[in-house]
Amino acid sequence: MTHSTSRLARLLREMRVSFLLALPLALGQLAAMLMSVVDSLLAGRHGLRTLAAVTVGSSIWTVALLLCVGVLMAIPPSVAQLNGADRRDEIAPLWRQSLWIALMMGLVLTAAVWWSPWLLEAIGIVEDVRPQATQFLRAIAFGAPAMALYFSFRYLSEGLAWTPPTMVFGIAGLVLLAPLGYGLMFGMGPVPELGAAGLGIATAIVLWLQAIGFAIYLATSRRFDDLGLFSRFDAPDWKQIGALLALGLPMGVSIFMEGSLFVATALLIGRLGAVDVAAHQIALNVASVCFMLPLGIAMATTVRVGHAAGAGDRSAVRWAAGAGFALGGVTQAVAAAILIFGGAWISGLYTSDPAVAALAVLLMRYAAVFQLPDGVQVLSSGALRGLKDTRVPMLITILAYWGIGLPLGAWFGLHLHGRAPGLWVGLILGLSVAGSLLAWRLWLQCRDPKPMVPVT
Repeated sequence: MTHSTSRLARLLREMRVSFLLALPLALGQLAAMLMSVVDSLLAGRHGLRTLAAVTVGSSIWTVALLLCVGVLMAIPPSVAQLNGADRRDEIAPLWRQSLWIALMMGLVLTAAVWWSPWLLEAIGIVEDVRPQATQFLRAIAFGAPAMALYFSFRYLSEGLAWTPPTMVFGIAGLVLLAPLGYGLMFGMGPVPELGAAGLGIATAIVLWLQAIGFAIYLATSRRFDDLGLFSRFDAPDWKQIGALLALGLPMGVSIFMEGSLFVATALLIGRLGAVDVAAHQIALNVASVCFMLPLGIAMATTVRVGHAAGAGDRSAVRWAAGAGFALGGVTQAVAAAILIFGGAWISGLYTSDPAVAALAVLLMRYAAVFQLPDGVQVLSSGALRGLKDTRVPMLITILAYWGIGLPLGAWFGLHLHGRAPGLWVGLILGLSVAGSLLAWRLWLQCRDPKPMVPVT
């Protein structure tokens, strides 16, 4: 076997392992994303004003949870590196400290989301959208602690390279949300019609059921028996909590920078009227669904890179990252084709309004343009998280998304009157800069010829 043939065989093996690890993650993420799609579909059938209200409310909810989810992303690489270093006895104590972080952040988010509707007037959301958006936010706020705890449970399992529960609980939440959201939104039997508030209540209930279900699974599954996850109660260890936050906060900022770029874009589009808001939500829903596959691959790459880093194997780190990029290239090409050629049919599933549908098709073509840079940035970020390299990526995301993407998008969309398409140009530019700089950072880390020091 020639050297090039053996390298190709190694890459294919690495891609197979990464794909099997990533597929349940992608399906779980897709199910979670489809919960937002279900909300949008139900809201769209209830009325254009309801769809606009849920879109705006979901944007603010997303701002609140992004930082929390990003901070908890410290769990998978930490667990993966301990597992790779054969130090499984240290995993449960670390994870129990992460529960304190999740609980505290969940309670803070509940209060923050409850009081967030004052932002609606401050940022110029049209007056007829505000009441239902407020009702949605105050209903969904009570799901924040459940969301934080659920992610702490899920990230533990993923860090141990056991991803099927993410898929199972994600799909279960989706299956529960559709009938529950319909019944509470439109009214059914003794339940009155609650509109956007009904969707918020349904989402909060599903989040609590997912968290409780995952906790029961961790406590009863033999796969986790040797860890002793619930064998004792640990008081807060502020030194260990501080170490997790030192790793997680830059991740949280990075995730927040990217997510808030899309959220801020949605809020700015909210100033343009219901047609632009509805078309943006449709196109963003579809693009977000397409994003779930590369996101799942990136999450799997974090675990595989983290395991290799824990074992001190830099060559394995390179192969794990390379397999992620190879898989991501395929997914992004497919996603771009779907967005270009399937836009008209997809928009018809959401709305019968011809103005909304036409604008949504145009925005989906813009989304096709940023598929490649979006894939590069998420895969680079995933590999860097596995190496616990978080501070420089944080600075890169701040520059790319809020230093370049959002200001230029606002200039094109509002000042130059490009409306929603102009704001989406900002998304393309921000993701392109982030993808280029994060890939460069990863290349520097992977080309270092020095042997990697195992985790300590």
